[in-house]
Amino acid sequence: MPASTPTQPLFRHLRTTAVATAIASAFITSFAATPASQLPVSAQQRSTAQKVASQGIPENDLAANAPETYVVKRGDTLWDISRMYLKQPWRWPELWGMNLKTIANPHLIYPGQTLYLERKDGFARLVTSRSGEDEVIRISPRVRSESLSGNALPAVNQRLIEAFLVEPEVLAEGESEKAPRLVGATQERALLSPGDRVYGRSADNSLEMGQERQFYRVFRSAVPMKDPETGAILGYEAQYLGKVQLVAGERQETTLDVKGRQHTDPVPASLDVTSVKEEIRIGDKLLPMPRLQVTSYVPHAPDEHLQGSVLSIYGSNSVAYAARNNVIAINRGQADGVELGHVFRLMTRGARIKDKTDNDQTVIKLPNEVNGLAMVFRTFDKVSYALILEAKEGVKVGDALISPDYRP
Repeated sequence: MPASTPTQPLFRHLRTTAVATAIASAFITSFAATPASQLPVSAQQRSTAQKVASQGIPENDLAANAPETYVVKRGDTLWDISRMYLKQPWRWPELWGMNLKTIANPHLIYPGQTLYLERKDGFARLVTSRSGEDEVIRISPRVRSESLSGNALPAVNQRLIEAFLVEPEVLAEGESEKAPRLVGATQERALLSPGDRVYGRSADNSLEMGQERQFYRVFRSAVPMKDPETGAILGYEAQYLGKVQLVAGERQETTLDVKGRQHTDPVPASLDVTSVKEEIRIGDKLLPMPRLQVTSYVPHAPDEHLQGSVLSIYGSNSVAYAARNNVIAINRGQADGVELGHVFRLMTRGARIKDKTDNDQTVIKLPNEVNGLAMVFRTFDKVSYALILEAKEGVKVGDALISPDYRP
């Protein structure tokens, strides 16, 4: 996770009761993204953060089996470690902010480091060395050298997210119809594979050679995304099929027939299939590849209460339930205040049943039950995509989402 990557602000409006925590978290996030000489931290903010750091957190906020020591392993994430130590892992910035002197940058925790849990006067904090001892990092020898910064722990497993940074695309009404389309292929192949040549046309000659649009995503079936709460269409999800590379742009070509008559005909763009996720067909649509921006995700609770519903399970038309590490779409987006890294508590909605113990057979609704947690990693205007971090049972369309700190 590059230290130079900007992150979304953790807090827009700080609640009075959480000022110390918020400033500590914001301080750490800024530190991870900015050189020390450029930190936008005021003297008052720094003082407040140091106060939080010296005090730690109440022991009651620790997980029941929080280990006294832990050696960081390759493959760990900050979320994994925070889950071991905290009842509420989305508060992990506070965990790493417990000691700003030794854990000034939470993204610089490496495999081989030993973490120590210190308890005093009802408070606890996590440090990388005991008082009076020098920190030692044990790194297994390797044939090729690796920089420590390249080994720093990410907040969550980036590999679970990377593929979805270019796949989900939510289109506006009519946008799919205007997109360039595949019009043919060599040898009239029905099933296209990597390396096959295909041809595309656009309504506005947008399939031209250029550095910015040399790769395109192939889509089909822009499906309406209906809000499970209101029935309103929030956007149109395009089904990702694969990727093509532009080889030659579309153009006009003038030729003479056998009678010497001149004809000017459109010549479609030439593209090569570079990857296939699902079958690509003639008539499928093209959208430019977005610039892939590696984001430093900081899982955190929304600073204001947000709630919504599971809109769909991404990538499957037949699976009714999603599990841990699956991706879901939710019916809240940027317009609702959803940000990258927002964590939501997944709730299984209670069913409406008849009370058979009641002579009147009254219909009752069972309470919603906590099921797990999900983190937002991609946002659109009215829709967002989230990775399921934890789930006790299958997550289905219509399940509720609420801010993890919310208590009705």
